[in-house]
Amino acid sequence: MGTEPEPRIIDVREPSEFGPAHIPGAYNVPLGLLKEHRHELREHLDQQVVLVCRSGNRATEAAQALAGSGLTHLHVLTGGMVAWEQAGAPVNRTSDRWAMERQVRLVAGSLVAAGVLGSLLRPELKWLSATVGAGLMGAAATDSCMMAKALQKLPYNRQDRDFGTVMRELAQGD
Repeated sequence: MGTEPEPRIIDVREPSEFGPAHIPGAYNVPLGLLKEHRHELREHLDQQVVLVCRSGNRATEAAQALAGSGLTHLHVLTGGMVAWEQAGAPVNRTSDRWAMERQVRLVAGSLVAAGVLGSLLRPELKWLSATVGAGLMGAAATDSCMMAKALQKLPYNRQDRDFGTVMRELAQGD
């Protein structure tokens, strides 16, 4: 009896997003690294592959990149980690880092509060709060957050993934 091997779960989020919460058994291959090395990754992705990100957008982009390298057994987790967690599916969590979404809420809330309080002294500072509010509405509408992208570049959020490490992890899972 031939049993299908478990699918490979490839999480294409950045390491600072992957670390705090990810699907058990998932491999972290950030989207940029995946796109750069998509042809080399084919060697270790010979079974079904499920691509994951926060909402599904980056995973779809990853699926397109891998399909362009000849892989056909690709699936995108609909709704990403957001849907996975809402469904009550298992998640590995660590508490040593704040998730990016939590960092965005802290910074956005701080900027809004600073704008409101600052406007008591300088009325034009109300526009700081308005700008943050407009940015959050844009982030919701496009499902892409510029503040998160900016926070990603801060030193404590930078955790570059080495392609050699990714390949060793995938080889160990074979």
